[in-house]
Amino acid sequence: MAFDWHSEPITRITPLDKNYRNTQNVRRFLTSQCGEAFKFDRPFMEWIKSNESLTMGDVADEWLRLNRS
Repeated sequence: MAFDWHSEPITRITPLDKNYRNTQNVRRFLTSQCGEAFKFDRPFMEWIKSNESLTMGDVADEWLRLNRS
C-alpha cells in the first residue's frame, strides 16, 4: 500500500517513495521542523525528487543546512 502524502502522519523517519508529493501535509511537517520561514523552491523540490532513499528528517535537515543565516 502506497503512503498517502495528503493525509497520513509524517515523522522524521517517514521514508520518501516513488509516490512522494509536495502536499500541504508535507508543508505542515516541514514548517514544524524548519520554522515559519520554510518554503519550497524548484532546486530544493528537484533535490527531494532525485533522492528516493531519503527520510523526511533528511529533507528537513537539508533545508535547514541550505537556509542557515
